[in-house]
Amino acid sequence: MEENGNWKKDRMLGLIRELEDSYETQIGINHVDGLNLPTTESIADIIYDLFRIIFPGFAGNEIVTTSSVHFYVGSIIEGLYGKCIRQITRALQYQCTLDNCENCECKWRATKITIKVLEGVPEIRRLIKLDVHAAYDGDPAAKSYDEIILSYPFIKAITVHRIAHMLYREKVPLIPRMMSEWSHKETGIDIHPGATIGESFFIDHGTGVVIGETTEIGNNVKIYQGVTLGAHSFPKDGKGKLMRGEKRHPTLKNNVTVYSNATILGGRTIIGEYAVIGGNTWITASVEPSTVVSIPQPELCYKKNGTL
Repeated sequence: MEENGNWKKDRMLGLIRELEDSYETQIGINHVDGLNLPTTESIADIIYDLFRIIFPGFAGNEIVTTSSVHFYVGSIIEGLYGKCIRQITRALQYQCTLDNCENCECKWRATKITIKVLEGVPEIRRLIKLDVHAAYDGDPAAKSYDEIILSYPFIKAITVHRIAHMLYREKVPLIPRMMSEWSHKETGIDIHPGATIGESFFIDHGTGVVIGETTEIGNNVKIYQGVTLGAHSFPKDGKGKLMRGEKRHPTLKNNVTVYSNATILGGRTIIGEYAVIGGNTWITASVEPSTVVSIPQPELCYKKNGTL
């Protein structure tokens, strides 16, 4: 008991002072005296609310009926309007402090972006419907569209991506990546919000998939677990610093299939239409349309009696 008392009086005070000192010297992992930042909890809350209007009757605990859907959607959108403005304003103000803006119009910009995102929800629903159809058509194990929406991690990942990509295109800092990393944690699928993904997209199984920022994916593309669409190298400027904003990740044209654990790298790498990339392949050069790329299979070794 005496030891505990001494720790509170003396050693805990020393610990507090040591931490205070570290906040001054270890710049980069603390945000003391800064503006309020978007919070993970608030962003997750926004995602859940968007899921409730994108998948009414599937997301949330409410029973949605034809007679109640108007009130149901209206109440959620009204809440989302304020939530999005608050979090986007925080993100924009953060960027303003970095850029030393003198005429900050963050609240006004956040309102415009929020309206654009909410008005984009019908288009997101159209795209997600095509993604669900692609999953059903591409997976013989799928019993129904309902099963896909309720249980396939890919649906959660692509829905969050399509929301985050809208915010990314509006140049909202922090929040798009926060959304994508929330989805990554939930699904095991890592899609950077900058990636451009076309219609009727499907990731089968999904675990371990990585899709980089400048990846471009066309329509009717299907990829399997463990696929990496990454950068071959990171270009640097004359001072040795990484050059950002360059095309670093591959392009997959329409109707491409990429099997499990394939790695496709490089901003100049283009996979042509109807190409099939086999499992465990390593691709760093463009592939012509309608080409099948695979690793040669080793010959089977037979015993003298003809059995394996």
